[in-house]
Amino acid sequence: MDISQLNPQQQEAACHGEGPLLILAGAGSGKTRVITCRIAHLSAARGVAPENILAVTFTNKAAREMRERVEEMLGKKRCKGMVIATFHSLCVRILREDIEALGYKKNFSIYSTADQLRLIKDLIQQVDIGGRKFDAERVLYAISDAKNRLVPPEKFAVKYHDDYEYMAAAVYPRYQKALKAFNAVDFDDLIMLVARLLQEQPAVLEKYRARFRYILVDEYQDTNAAQYLLLKLLAGGHRNLCVVGDDDQSIYGWRGADLGNILEFERDFPGARVVKLEQNYRSTGNILAAANAVIKNNGKRREKALWTADGAGPRVDYLLCEDEEDEARAVMERIHGERFREELNYSDFAILYRTNVQSRAFEEQLRYENIPYVLIGGQQFFDRKEVKDLIAYLKVLVNHRDEVNLLRILNYPKRGIGETTADRLIRHSAQTQNPLWEVLKSAGELDDLGDKAQEAIAAFVALMERYRRLFNRHGMMVETLRELIAEVRLEQEIYRTVDDPAKARRRVENMEEVANALASYLEREESPSLPGFLEKVSLLDEERPGRDSKEKKLERDAVVLMSIHSSKGLEFPHVFLVGMEEEFLPHKKTLTETFDLDEERRLCYVGITRARRRLVLTGARRRKKYGEMQLRVPSRFLAEIPAELLNASRGEEPPQLPEEEKDQRASKAFANIMSILGD
Repeated sequence: MDISQLNPQQQEAACHGEGPLLILAGAGSGKTRVITCRIAHLSAARGVAPENILAVTFTNKAAREMRERVEEMLGKKRCKGMVIATFHSLCVRILREDIEALGYKKNFSIYSTADQLRLIKDLIQQVDIGGRKFDAERVLYAISDAKNRLVPPEKFAVKYHDDYEYMAAAVYPRYQKALKAFNAVDFDDLIMLVARLLQEQPAVLEKYRARFRYILVDEYQDTNAAQYLLLKLLAGGHRNLCVVGDDDQSIYGWRGADLGNILEFERDFPGARVVKLEQNYRSTGNILAAANAVIKNNGKRREKALWTADGAGPRVDYLLCEDEEDEARAVMERIHGERFREELNYSDFAILYRTNVQSRAFEEQLRYENIPYVLIGGQQFFDRKEVKDLIAYLKVLVNHRDEVNLLRILNYPKRGIGETTADRLIRHSAQTQNPLWEVLKSAGELDDLGDKAQEAIAAFVALMERYRRLFNRHGMMVETLRELIAEVRLEQEIYRTVDDPAKARRRVENMEEVANALASYLEREESPSLPGFLEKVSLLDEERPGRDSKEKKLERDAVVLMSIHSSKGLEFPHVFLVGMEEEFLPHKKTLTETFDLDEERRLCYVGITRARRRLVLTGARRRKKYGEMQLRVPSRFLAEIPAELLNASRGEEPPQLPEEEKDQRASKAFANIMSILGD
């Protein structure tokens, strides 16, 4: 490990000794390198045992890359026992050891979003509020928000006094009770339950404090209340907590991230050392100057300014186009020109936008121009129906009390256990307070079931019991999975129900991809198991197998289309930040509802700092809305970039705000831009 290759601020952070440390790492400042060097320094220079080091981040991809870098520095042998994981996988690890103290069994299931929604829909039907229909996703969002704020069902308070809040208040306690009855948890429970476990069980807390004596956290600005409490509990004794983050890149407030966690770190951990990483190794000077000019208008932030030793580079381009079609054509012209002039690949170009609906015009123009492209976003592999059906079988094999998935597969494919029979089984389960699986096992004793239904249920129970034993065969899990697919006739069911043969074939291939994923898991793990595989599946975020995974898409030589939110953590030589208009960026919800304008500015900052060599900002004079052309207003964030940094073409210079309006209060700034344009 050669610390001399780090700049002075990076060295200071990597070599910090005991006590809390806040590393304010600006975009492109080499934060991953610093955090991995710090881990290596703790092990190699300070003699910290690997099992005493915990590094936490948000995605499996980031955790994997961090581990690979540390292993490259120290060697795999010296990293054995070191925990480098996501928040969720860390919490699964803790719960697998100690969840019994909370009244759960260790073989708990982890419910996916689809599992949650199915359960929420069933519970909504039990609650009648004026006979109206409710969107289960909105109810689940309210419950998830409460969990991320560590609000248990009994303390859930209605904030907005609308029907959805009242429905969430009614469903939340029923939902938690059902999860526990099914021996299941959802993603939000993973962190909330660990926080509760550490608070209620002092011996368990001391065990993990002793185990994890040095804690490092990446992307700290994205932590929510539950993650914050978890870290504070674990670091409460030794206080050896190192957090790395950038308050200027906090863009997930809408899903619970609390900017105050990073801004108030020194209050929470008195005596903390603060190190700022401001040297940027990604972008040109003019791109950084534009980013600095925008973000400095936010009030709640830690003062810092990105700089580079690599020169100013070209100015930022601004294209003011006539409409969305002209905007798409202008971007294509630039891609063609730059690609041939500089001998670039298509993958060197990214088109970033605030909302996914903006992609339509660009997709059409890319197809018209025969330019290959990838669209980041859309349905994930393990969220597809045929995959969820197969995974449901495996989940029930591991946990018979998982009733959401048990009901999913009970009559799929059809085996003679229809809705009427299922309703009788569910009612009998509720009346006797017996788990549904136990009711199925004793279905032959139920008088209200016909002989055919009893035979079908008995065959299903026998099937599941047999495969439960078969999956324990050493080294035969992939073969057993394929046997299950064949015996249950899942492929035949797809071909029977899907009219398009090509679509049916793709769905069958997706099931085969599950077998491939299981095979890969078996190769990677020292002690593989079916519960372990399902745990990995539940914790996957970006690393989906199949043609639609984000990583696979980014490997192709194709123009990348994605939202600014999705682009965080990525970089491209040429970036088009499109739709630089009021109601796009900042989003219209910021102007009409109680949303955070500062977060919109941070989102703009993130978009700008994705560019390495060239940045093009675009906007339109008019756009279609509900079929009619409407005039558009340039984004106030354009007005914050000094004119000397911009090359304007295809239209006039963007408007500049007078100095007295630089406070950026939403209504005042918006009115000012409107008056400048004379609209």
